[in-house]
Amino acid sequence: MGEFSRQVLDLFSRDNVTEQVRAFLPSFSNLSIDKKLKGGVISGANPTVYNSLDPFQLWVIQLGEAPSNFRLEFPDEFCRVAVIIMTTTQLLSMLLSRIRQPRVIAEVIAGVILGPTAMGHIPKFTQTIFPTSSIPMLTLTSTIGLILFLFLVGLEIDTRLMKRNLMSSASVSLAGLIVPLGLGAALGVGIYREFVSPTVNFGYFLLFVAVAVGITAFPVLCRILTELKLLDTEVGLVTLSAGVGNDVVGWILLALTVALVNASSGLTALWVLLASAGYTIFLLYPGRWAIRWLAVRTGSLEQGSPTLSMMAIILFTVFISAFYTDIIGVHPIFGGFLAGLIIPHDNGFAISIVEKLEDLVSITFLPLYFVLSGLKTNLSLLNTGVIWGYIVVICLVAFSSKFIACATAARFNGYTWRESGAIGALMSCKGLVELIVLNIGLQANILTTTTFSMFVVHALILTFMTTPLVLLFYPAKYRVHHKSEKKDGEEAAVPSQSSSPDGHKTRFAIVLDKMEALPPAMTLSQLLQSPHVASRSSVFSSINEKAIEAGFDITDVHHPSSAITIEALRLMELTSRTSAVLRSQEAESLIYNDPVVSVYRTFGQLNNFQVSANLSVVNFDEFPETIANHVTETKSQMVIIPWPRGAVSVSDDGSHDHGLHATTRNPFDGAFHRTTAQDQTNSFVYSEYIRKVFASSPSDTALFVDRGVVNPPTGATRQHLFLAFFGGPDDRLALSFLVQLCERPSVTATVVRLIKTDPSISTPPQAALSPTPHQASCTLAAADTVYGQHNTQTRLASDTADNILWDQYTRASAPRPANVASALSRMTFLTESTSTPLRRVTEMVKAEAAASQADSKTLIVLAGRSRRMAVESLGAELRTLTSDGSSISSSVPKTLGDVGAALVAAGVNASLLILQAAPSANA
Repeated sequence: MGEFSRQVLDLFSRDNVTEQVRAFLPSFSNLSIDKKLKGGVISGANPTVYNSLDPFQLWVIQLGEAPSNFRLEFPDEFCRVAVIIMTTTQLLSMLLSRIRQPRVIAEVIAGVILGPTAMGHIPKFTQTIFPTSSIPMLTLTSTIGLILFLFLVGLEIDTRLMKRNLMSSASVSLAGLIVPLGLGAALGVGIYREFVSPTVNFGYFLLFVAVAVGITAFPVLCRILTELKLLDTEVGLVTLSAGVGNDVVGWILLALTVALVNASSGLTALWVLLASAGYTIFLLYPGRWAIRWLAVRTGSLEQGSPTLSMMAIILFTVFISAFYTDIIGVHPIFGGFLAGLIIPHDNGFAISIVEKLEDLVSITFLPLYFVLSGLKTNLSLLNTGVIWGYIVVICLVAFSSKFIACATAARFNGYTWRESGAIGALMSCKGLVELIVLNIGLQANILTTTTFSMFVVHALILTFMTTPLVLLFYPAKYRVHHKSEKKDGEEAAVPSQSSSPDGHKTRFAIVLDKMEALPPAMTLSQLLQSPHVASRSSVFSSINEKAIEAGFDITDVHHPSSAITIEALRLMELTSRTSAVLRSQEAESLIYNDPVVSVYRTFGQLNNFQVSANLSVVNFDEFPETIANHVTETKSQMVIIPWPRGAVSVSDDGSHDHGLHATTRNPFDGAFHRTTAQDQTNSFVYSEYIRKVFASSPSDTALFVDRGVVNPPTGATRQHLFLAFFGGPDDRLALSFLVQLCERPSVTATVVRLIKTDPSISTPPQAALSPTPHQASCTLAAADTVYGQHNTQTRLASDTADNILWDQYTRASAPRPANVASALSRMTFLTESTSTPLRRVTEMVKAEAAASQADSKTLIVLAGRSRRMAVESLGAELRTLTSDGSSISSSVPKTLGDVGAALVAAGVNASLLILQAAPSANA
């Protein structure tokens, strides 16, 4: 046995713990509290004396000693038990999350399954899996985890929320306390007479049942609001504010109940309450100021993350606070909760602390606590009609008292009946907090095993009901979301979504979902900004001379403004972690400190375009819907999705390989070039996400895959663009956008119009087919976009539009604005006929790539996605190309279209810009 295990045994070697443990298990479900311990140190108890039923006090004292003296060891049985508990909880959590149930449901059910209700009926299961030697350490570890969890709960509570909709929140909170407390006390009378021994104090029992019925599970409430995207609605704001007040008052009442129960006399109870009140005031005022002062002095608050010394101070505060409330006879969890209330929320400081603790607490510690609750829960005792009748009554009273009271208060404050119903359903949520209350009641001998099991069932039922009821009362189509006001320097009104007559776009939405998206976002954004209007006035003569030399007529044309506005959308994935919930609550303030947004805003200022930013914390599956809503709200003319740039590999000769088949960490490459050294999961998931954006976007959409920028010795960056024009709405968008990008003097371009001549692999005649609107389709592989096929009329209209646009840019006599004329003077237009257009495109791009590299330019290939109303079917030729040994995933043409997929299969040395026209674009 190793040193770590010997330390664990040393902790329990004193006071003949083995014999105490053996005596402990038979009375596990009916713990008794030594009379001399009631009231804690106020009654004369010594916290340095080891007690196997409550080892926390001695553990804190040991924790405060020097590391060489600290001895905490875990028996082998404990490790085995912990693994079983964690595995069971994770499996149940994955299953129940699919029906949008909070994790607490899985944790409670796991405890019940592993307890005497189910697995306990297997012979020797309890003795083998939960041996007597593991119970004290499970108790200690679960207590520590519960303290840390309540600390995280305190961190979630932002008292500033109570200032929002103060009157509405206060009335809902008061109604949600007064009515349930009264009805809960009335319910307790019948339960006491039927199930509780007369030795239990009648008044204490009524007070406890009232608290159990009246309290709201604030942590679970936050997660439900976040998952259902209600935090930015009036319902979410009122419920969250009311939940804060309800939760704080509930914990105060619970502390009062525990103090009264633990006190050996009325005078002792008074001293306990005074000691608790004094400590609370001390912690919330001098304590809060001290923590903030230390956070500022250590630089933790400024950088938004605690230093090592600051984190040590915070944890020390948590455990000392829990130690104090424990020794005065309340409960250590109240100390942990109070410590969470004093942590500053500025600059994401609280979120950073949560990130450091939440996984250990939620994955390891909390499941242990719930399994201990499950070991005390024996549903087989609920074996009579009377018992189940009381369970139904408990559920009805607990739900109706909360629901009716809170919904009525909300209705009187002017909310609709749907909003009021959602508020009532949310406020009736129980969850984790209810389980903590019940365990405290069982430990204090207020509840018996039977009544404890009855209340556990009621907590599970009410928690399970919350999400379906909210969706029933308040579906998405009835929700009104509050949008943050425009900040200083941002436009007050959003202009129309339409482009200028020449197709010039000025308003873009760009998606920033991770730090790696910044390089491609900056590269393309820099291309969007034309030379400033003021600076261009001095060089108009030279521009005009070049245009005239090229044969363009530039008389009597206007010069559109070059001002570019970018609506950046910062997306963060919403997970079950507490930190994600906090981010969602504090999105309005985080947007000022988010490094991705800050860097991109600075880049926009340096390049003379306006940047407005929004931050959304949503589930990854909801990213496409969020993007579509953002585009609609901002009236953006194009949404740009930068695919994160990966690391560039170095070949054997030392040269940098920027090809699409380079071995990089770019998930784009992983989706299109399989290797045994790469994880394909993220790549395919991200590819499907891109296709969903293409399918749901209401505006023009661009996917930019940046393969890196070549920086010549002069320090200037020059780009060369290439477009293979086949026709159709996507290719027309690509051509118009390419002209806009060429307005920069450092950008040149080559455009080739390819005409397919071989009829043997052309698309069969489809004159008899009628066009159908585009629609999103989900297959077993992944989501795809399926569109209607051409008939003679739509094909003729598309060909006409292609010819008009091509003639507009290639005919020298056509009048055009000066900026367009300048762009066209740096563009080369070609026309080719070929029977193998994809092969010809790859050959030309490779030649352009070689020429650009020799000229120290970056090559960007534009291509229409053409999944909608494609002029030619190129799928057969693509299959021929890939059969030559170029292995690509089937998701590539679905994501990039046939032209983009051919370039990937050929391993071209260029960046890709894939464009798709808005659904409203006609043939």
